[in-house]
Amino acid sequence: MARILVIEDLDLVSATIKRVLEGAGHGIAVAADGLDGLRQFQRSDFALVICDVFMARKDGLATLKKLRETRGDVPVIVTSGGSMRPLRAGEPRNPDYLQMATELGAAQTIAKPFNTRELTTLVAQVLAKASPLPLH
Repeated sequence: MARILVIEDLDLVSATIKRVLEGAGHGIAVAADGLDGLRQFQRSDFALVICDVFMARKDGLATLKKLRETRGDVPVIVTSGGSMRPLRAGEPRNPDYLQMATELGAAQTIAKPFNTRELTTLVAQVLAKASPLPLH
């Protein structure tokens, strides 16, 4: 079906995403951080990128910006669990990283933890929107 690049620093998360999406028929490449992800993105054609926000060396928001500059036609789904921590009384509000990603051009966002059905449904929706069927 589609060739997808997963940029995720947590091995368990990237392995799970890879297994689930390969099971749905997609070809998956995995990068452990934004720098590696950008290198892979520039060397190969991908129909979709799934990118985490919090990573070493190059975070997901900076990676998203560079992906948009490089090939703005490739949709990006951004994932994050960073804004999900409950606030204590008197604590300042956490930044909404997923909203920031949307403002920077993410096609969609998904909060961690997510289940496999949510992920496969979102991937299918984004790919369908990016590659509409030709009119007859």
